[in-house]
Amino acid sequence: MDKLVDLSNATLGDLEIAHPTYDRSALTPGIVHIGVGNFHRAHQAWYLHRLMQDGQAHDWAILGAGVRPYDAAMREKLLAQDCLTTLIELDPAQTSAEVVGSMIDYLPIEEGNGALIRAMADPAIRIVGLTVTESGYYIDPVSKGFDAAHADIVHDAANPETPRTAFGAIVAALRLRRDAGQGPFTGLSCDNLQGNGDILRQAVVSLARMSDPALADWIETNASFPNSMVDCIAPATGPAEIAQAREFGVNDAAPVTHEAFRQWVIEDDFCAGRPNWDQVGATFSDDVHAYEKMKIRILNAGHQVLANVGEVLGIETISATMAYPAIRAMFHRVQAEEITQTVAPVPGMTPLAYLELIEQRFSNPRIVDTTRRVAFDGSARHTGFVLPILRDQLAAGRSVTGLALVEALWARMCAGTRENGSEIVANDPIWDELHSVAQAARERPEAWLEQDRLYGDLAQAEAFRDAFVAWLTLIWDAGVVAAMNAYTQVDQSNGRASKAG
Repeated sequence: MDKLVDLSNATLGDLEIAHPTYDRSALTPGIVHIGVGNFHRAHQAWYLHRLMQDGQAHDWAILGAGVRPYDAAMREKLLAQDCLTTLIELDPAQTSAEVVGSMIDYLPIEEGNGALIRAMADPAIRIVGLTVTESGYYIDPVSKGFDAAHADIVHDAANPETPRTAFGAIVAALRLRRDAGQGPFTGLSCDNLQGNGDILRQAVVSLARMSDPALADWIETNASFPNSMVDCIAPATGPAEIAQAREFGVNDAAPVTHEAFRQWVIEDDFCAGRPNWDQVGATFSDDVHAYEKMKIRILNAGHQVLANVGEVLGIETISATMAYPAIRAMFHRVQAEEITQTVAPVPGMTPLAYLELIEQRFSNPRIVDTTRRVAFDGSARHTGFVLPILRDQLAAGRSVTGLALVEALWARMCAGTRENGSEIVANDPIWDELHSVAQAARERPEAWLEQDRLYGDLAQAEAFRDAFVAWLTLIWDAGVVAAMNAYTQVDQSNGRASKAG
């Protein structure tokens, strides 16, 4: 593009790409969304934008929010461009771009979260959404219940008017609404957790009960926390993505690239109303769990199958791992023979058909989704995505050989070096602990499984333990490619896995 436009309300008419046709000055807020990352802007904000383009939902605009100091940088970027975002769709055949405008403000990031609490207490706010990552819900890794002993939670229970966490702020806002005789808002989790609404309810109600049991009862009786399944790959933004936006004539400090695919399946349980998202492609269903399970197990667990070995081999992107024959063969076999065995069909889609779709999406070279990003926080992602599959396979008496290999590859990555000798820098909130155990597991593989907070009683499951020990031993003795080839019996002439068991 010859003309470069600084993104703002005043310059929308100068853009040569699709942009809001509605009057943004007439929008009023109906949603507070906590965690305004790339995924939210490519997914939930886009669905609302589509409705607004159709002349609907103008009283449902989004107020962005965050509870951590690092959220302030995103706030500054977005406020400087009137909370507009350029979305760049990376279809394998073409690239397109549009500007979305469903967010109208970003609340101040401040200690005690006063501005956030006041906003959520306003009866105009009828939905509070969250994308705070899988590890952000204070789940005890062993019991899977609420981690009431966490320092942040202890603080919020003792200081309910000046909380640190999103959940503490939600509880404080709901208290103000109750005390004012107002009804609650709907809490809508948009994170990759099976039963994310149930988990959000658990966090909010449990925290409220620690300081105000009557409030907890009121929330449990009156508030809604629908489960939802969300899906759209939106890589991190860096200089290359900013340059892509400029190629479309837009000077955007925080553009978002994303794949040409979106899915949103939601329980229709909204205590204070909702936008008509179903009119722009979302699905309302009474059986969200089936969709969640298919997506989380095949896509999210599948990401972990690829990312750890990619890091060890120095392969930088997910699409590049899919182009590596030994990895692709391993991925397909563990999916087809183990992961998909724990997934039921959903309307219009079998597990194997969904796997084929995921293989296509992961192979898209235009989606520069790094193995490092996908491997981040493995302690939450393996326990949340992979280990439930492993438990189901064990309970059914089926093979866990491939899943044991996946866990061994994670242990190898956490040792902190690639096979070329370069360092894998810290990439997990508990990296120091993982790194230390991974080093010990090089000589005694069982040490990795003895991390009770991760594996619990799985260390006693003989089929899993024996396979894990064998794989990690082989990985250290012969390398990760040799281990994958041993698993898949790869035909080196075409890179396809044999069907032998």
